[in-house]
Amino acid sequence: MASQISQAREHFLSGVSRIAYFWGFPKAMGAIYATIYLSPKPVTLDELVSQVGVSKGAVSTSVARLQRLQMVHKKLKVGDRKDYYTAETDFWKIVKSILKEREKHEFDLALRTVGESMEILDEADSPDDAELAAFYRERMGAMKRFFDSLDSLVAAIIALDDFRVAAVSKLFGKLFDSE
Repeated sequence: MASQISQAREHFLSGVSRIAYFWGFPKAMGAIYATIYLSPKPVTLDELVSQVGVSKGAVSTSVARLQRLQMVHKKLKVGDRKDYYTAETDFWKIVKSILKEREKHEFDLALRTVGESMEILDEADSPDDAELAAFYRERMGAMKRFFDSLDSLVAAIIALDDFRVAAVSKLFGKLFDSE
């Protein structure tokens, strides 16, 4: 029975590692998050090193990034100099944080690059390449419209989550005010 539990844990770590890789993060970061997530108690960096099987530097770097994404939280124990980590379990909060991070860096960079490329293209005045320029303009415009739409979608998802949190807070505030 214990081997099946261990097998389920390893399978889960593998799956979360693949999900992390899909989102553009290192597989080890996914395994580290999954390890913290499945831990019934806060874990230290040393425990993560032994459980995940990667170097302490890789664990430290991944945990710092997970903290920045608000996927893990540092906990302190009085009288202990080690840092302990727990996993965020609100997946909406995690997705929102990842989307904000992605939107802020990747979308802005992609939009800026495509826009700058179109500006360069607009300055080109070679009649010999007019057909190719028109083709590029059409393709780049399509990509820019896609990124603009994607950026709007991410903003809408983030706004919906903010609305959800505000609505729940308002509801519970009214419930507690009526007592």
